[in-house]
Amino acid sequence: MSRAGSVLISAALAASIAALAGCGDDLSRSEKETIVSLSLAELPDVPPSRSNRVADDPRAAALGEKLFHDTGLSGPGTVACATCHDPARGFQDGLPRGVAVGTTDKRTMPLAGVAWNIWFFWDGRKDSLWSQALEPLENPREHAATRTGIVRHVVQNYPDDYEAVFGPVPSLTDVPDAASPLGNESEKAAWRAMSEDKRFAVDLAFANVGKAIAAFERTLRPEETRFDRFAAPIARDETPQGEAAFSELEREGLRLFIGSGNCLECHNGPRFTDDHFHNTGVPDPEGATAGQGRAEAIDKLLADPFSCTGPFSDTTPDECDEMRFMLRESPELVRAFKTPSLRGVGSRAPYMHAGQFATLEEVVDHYASAPRSPDGESELRPVRLTERGRQALVAFLETL
Repeated sequence: MSRAGSVLISAALAASIAALAGCGDDLSRSEKETIVSLSLAELPDVPPSRSNRVADDPRAAALGEKLFHDTGLSGPGTVACATCHDPARGFQDGLPRGVAVGTTDKRTMPLAGVAWNIWFFWDGRKDSLWSQALEPLENPREHAATRTGIVRHVVQNYPDDYEAVFGPVPSLTDVPDAASPLGNESEKAAWRAMSEDKRFAVDLAFANVGKAIAAFERTLRPEETRFDRFAAPIARDETPQGEAAFSELEREGLRLFIGSGNCLECHNGPRFTDDHFHNTGVPDPEGATAGQGRAEAIDKLLADPFSCTGPFSDTTPDECDEMRFMLRESPELVRAFKTPSLRGVGSRAPYMHAGQFATLEEVVDHYASAPRSPDGESELRPVRLTERGRQALVAFLETL
């Protein structure tokens, strides 16, 4: 965000809370300012996606919605994006680790508000929503499809929708049904046997599939929660009433969250995330390893042909600020995982990047005790919590 933009937002925020000191309750002016800053009403407009020229094209979003629900975009024909990102469950699956064709290593992330993300996946190995949408399609444990298989399916089933957004569908004459640079040995060999022009044409159409799915996912906004209904009257210098009013326990939890609990250091802004990566000492899941997080994602990102700086991006490399200025090497990247949004957190157990904790109580206990990280240095500092404080934090989190 530019300095001018920051000043404008700060000015707007200041104006919206100008008379808060007169609001008749026990919250301080500073606490009220913080509460308002966290509300959905302060969420800015959806940011542009420079590398996706159709990101805000309704025709692309309509095609993307069809593709999102289409099990034909998987090898066995049984898995769609919606299989793990279930709309009925807040676009996640409620499982410790995602289960599609096989079981993945990580927890399925919810999608509401994903248009505001900077990095994608728990380790940030993708720098755009459209690029993120491509990886599961070829992952043998997720969609288990091939690149040529995906493009052929779209060309055969959605030719008019595709051409309305991207222009003529590619010719698939002499293109194998199952070829991919990331597939099994047979599929890799088939990919290598294709001409360079054919591979580029397939890659371009494959990228467009991701751009259409991303256009749909950008329409998935966070829903208003009870916290937002609590914050709205405070922004108007009024006292929350009825269902919007917090109980004493919830108010205690709110104060811990924005005060001595240090939660705002990472979970800030209207989406309750700083969009960055932190080592919080979370243990490995049982029988598996969590990996090195951001530290092992940088090389993948730099080598990715579907990144902002790659040949299928709709912008120039000098416009890819996140890639240009990202931290590439530092001890703090070891075992650092992305800060998830807390919106809707009370209804989407289990928690952490591999579902290591079953309940919010376990999560609060972990952050309060701040154990050593299995690798690297944890950023957590111990917080002394009474049993009442523990219950209060959980009660507040359930309002989000």
